[in-house]
Amino acid sequence: MSLMNDRRFCMKCVSWNVNGLRSVMQKGFIDILYELDADVFCIQETKAQRDQIEVYCGLYPYQYINSAERKGYSGTMVLCKEEPLSVQYGIDDSYFDSEGRVITLEYPEFYLVTVYTPTSSQGLKRLSFRLDWDIVFGNYVNSLDKPVMICGDLNVANEPIDIINPMFTNYAGFTPEERQSFKDNVLDSFIDAYRYLYPNKVQYTWWSYSGGARWKNYGWRLDYWLVSTELKDKVIDSKILDNVYGSDHCPIELDIDL
Repeated sequence: MSLMNDRRFCMKCVSWNVNGLRSVMQKGFIDILYELDADVFCIQETKAQRDQIEVYCGLYPYQYINSAERKGYSGTMVLCKEEPLSVQYGIDDSYFDSEGRVITLEYPEFYLVTVYTPTSSQGLKRLSFRLDWDIVFGNYVNSLDKPVMICGDLNVANEPIDIINPMFTNYAGFTPEERQSFKDNVLDSFIDAYRYLYPNKVQYTWWSYSGGARWKNYGWRLDYWLVSTELKDKVIDSKILDNVYGSDHCPIELDIDL
């Protein structure tokens, strides 16, 4: 019997912005895959074309890749133990879909969406693009006809607890515009699994490479597992795996009873 169809099955899902798949492959990535042993492993910011990506791991016979048209930029990937019913790349919008930011897997009772949300960039040069993205992405995930789990680098620290210095309101990822857009377009229909379980816990998922930020734990929480409201009581745990290295982000885990 397929594990996905076993109602007593606890599904372990991991998401990680690896900031370059070819780079993290040189830092023990395959060993990390075996150690974490997730049922689904979602990857953001692969920074590689399809013919440059080779993940030889016996755990995952099903692998799906969405690369950006621009080389060495963006990109998403999903590794699965169980074959999905269907796979969709992008969000049905040609204006956004050239950057390889979304993969959607359909299973019998849910959809899993991995996303690498565009940053507003230094100087907020892409803020308007980012805000437009939130609207289109929100409409897309709300159009899906089963419960949805969303994971990835959402590129926003939602609340002051999610950032080392809440005074950084002019920085990409913590502007009032981005935070409100995230609330209005995504969190209006989905639950932040980590904050739902741990409303007062301080942990981060991203640290700058400069100034010893990770060692000092000067970070931001930019990576999320979000679930449809009808799935919130099925969430067993949501973890930030900040003891795993190899990127400026760390992996995040969702354990859910499906």
